[in-house]
Amino acid sequence: MAIAKIRKRDGRVVDFDSSRIRDAIHRALVAVELEDGERAESVTREVVELLEERFRERIPSVEDAQDIVIEVLKRSHYAKVAEEYQDYRKKKEEIRKLKGKLGIIEPKFTVNALEVLRKRYLLRDETERIVETPTQMFKRVAKTVARVDEKYGAESNESEKIFYSMMTKLKAIPNSPTLFNSGTEIAQLSACFVLPVEDSLKSIFTAVKNMALIEQTGGGVGFDFSRLRPNGDIVRSTKGVASGPVSFMRVFDTATEVIKAGGRRRGAMMGVLRVDHPDIIEFMTSKQKPSFLSNFNISVAVTDDFMKALEVDEEYWLVNARNEERVRKLKAEDVWDLMTKSAWASGDPGVLFIDEINRYNPTPQIGRIESTNPCGEQPLLPYESCNLGSINLSGMVEDGKIDWKKLRETVGNAVHFLDNVIDANKYPLKEIEAVTKANRKIGLGVMGFADMLIKVGVPYNSEEALQLAENLMKFIEEEARKKSVEIGEERGSFPNFEKSVWKDRYSAMRNATVTTIAPTGSISIIAGCSSGIEPIFAISFIRNVLDGTRLFETNPLFEIIAKKRGFYSAKLLEEIAKTGSVQKIDGVPENIKRLFVTALDIEPEWHVRMQAAFQKYTDNAVSKTVNLPNKARIEDVRKVFKLAWRLKCKGVTVFRYGSKPEQVLYIGEVKTKERKFVTAESEYAGGCPTKTCPFPG
Repeated sequence: MAIAKIRKRDGRVVDFDSSRIRDAIHRALVAVELEDGERAESVTREVVELLEERFRERIPSVEDAQDIVIEVLKRSHYAKVAEEYQDYRKKKEEIRKLKGKLGIIEPKFTVNALEVLRKRYLLRDETERIVETPTQMFKRVAKTVARVDEKYGAESNESEKIFYSMMTKLKAIPNSPTLFNSGTEIAQLSACFVLPVEDSLKSIFTAVKNMALIEQTGGGVGFDFSRLRPNGDIVRSTKGVASGPVSFMRVFDTATEVIKAGGRRRGAMMGVLRVDHPDIIEFMTSKQKPSFLSNFNISVAVTDDFMKALEVDEEYWLVNARNEERVRKLKAEDVWDLMTKSAWASGDPGVLFIDEINRYNPTPQIGRIESTNPCGEQPLLPYESCNLGSINLSGMVEDGKIDWKKLRETVGNAVHFLDNVIDANKYPLKEIEAVTKANRKIGLGVMGFADMLIKVGVPYNSEEALQLAENLMKFIEEEARKKSVEIGEERGSFPNFEKSVWKDRYSAMRNATVTTIAPTGSISIIAGCSSGIEPIFAISFIRNVLDGTRLFETNPLFEIIAKKRGFYSAKLLEEIAKTGSVQKIDGVPENIKRLFVTALDIEPEWHVRMQAAFQKYTDNAVSKTVNLPNKARIEDVRKVFKLAWRLKCKGVTVFRYGSKPEQVLYIGEVKTKERKFVTAESEYAGGCPTKTCPFPG
């Protein structure tokens, strides 16, 4: 007798659909055995036959069907697949139980999200045993941050409920150190730091020590090495010669290598050198050597004067920072060409338009900005830190439209949260505490932008998307600033307010900056959304999970639309997983192809224009990777850099697929029996696909 009905976990009885079993088996075979899934049909037939044989008199449950799937897989000599299927089943059950504890109607925790939480975020005891659930983690963070209200004479219970709800409903999530360290002895809650490096051994090694203290707590650090005397310059105190910035960067790199071995996330640094430093050529080409400065992202601080010289094809002076003497001239065009060639070859250097950054420095009387955090989104003064958080835009759409009321409420709550973090923070250095509290910079950003576009039916690479980005970020910045003014009127402005650009525009201001677009990595995995403002990186792919297993993943929005439109099949998803893209896949409607464009489907110009659209209404900077296909030319990089300058971006980074030996995203690299699949590491959510990126957020 054919099976007609099946009982779901909630007790509902629905029509039996064997294709659901087949699709699950198909995915498991592809992920675990890297097979093409053809055996899924025969395994499914056997499962259905056993169901019909054993459940003639009663309706089977979903659990009954899964038990038989495991039995048949083992019998068919797929013991490993059966084991992974059972493990995945257990993890899904944990997520369902967690749903009840969190009180979330539609939890977005994926199996991989739960693994990332376990491996990186949940607290452990002395024996490395996990001692909290995700629920307890969010409670720990909410309680720690809300308690700051009491310092200002307010009751904290209501704020704790608001912050807890904001995080558990995945509306907004703070940067990783806030999740790691809230309520712990470490208590360092910020992700972004910049430390000064002066031209002396004492300063250099003090910076190395301070960097170690910061990285130990999960922070990333930026440095400007432009004050160091160039290679070959005299050192009067020892009658010797200087070895230059690049040689000293190796000391920082080695120290980070040691620290990251025992940390919960890899250390990362930004190294900056001015374009007029005499060692600029050595600096720009330093990362062409395999594994050299592997813990650094490097960026050239490009000045207005250099760009003017470039425009008119002139030479410019290199200047020794030790005595400000002009050393020699270089042709701007030659330096620009080498910069673009190096970026094409290895992804480094990036470009920081340092004068453009300082045009938007909110406290120019206090100091000049010379560097940023490791991914470039947070320009900071020496000894300054900043804490970040990101709103999940995917959750701000209802029935195909942006819910502006929900977004406004989330922005206000997130600004309150991030401002409280400044007071809840335990700073690694007294100098950092002083500068940070004097300016009280926060960086509220977004993630899930690509998901939002799909939900509202707008292609990423379109004029409509650019306009939406501008309108969206303008709204977020205005609402964030309103909230900062409100808090400033209640609790007082940041101490440097009277020396800031805001003093004549507002009656009060709590935070010198309020917005930043960060490259959310781990936190967008937790939130189950696309990374930052990046396009989606693949529609279907294989995920290497932290515990060594593999999962077959598909963009959930694509899966929903494919089922609704009637072109869904496991075979289709397998075909897509070979490249991650649907653009050349038969059977996918053209309007769906237009909507589901991936990072490598999009022309470089659209990446830059999207970054510029967000930058227009962002106080700090925007982290965005311009992803290029392997066949991209050096001239393509040149165009990207020039366009970023013309559109007033504060910096730009490119990555040509395959230009670095170590990546966290591979297209068609994992193969067996002549079949190739896109694979991504556990914490890759989009953007920079190299291991130099610290998976921030």
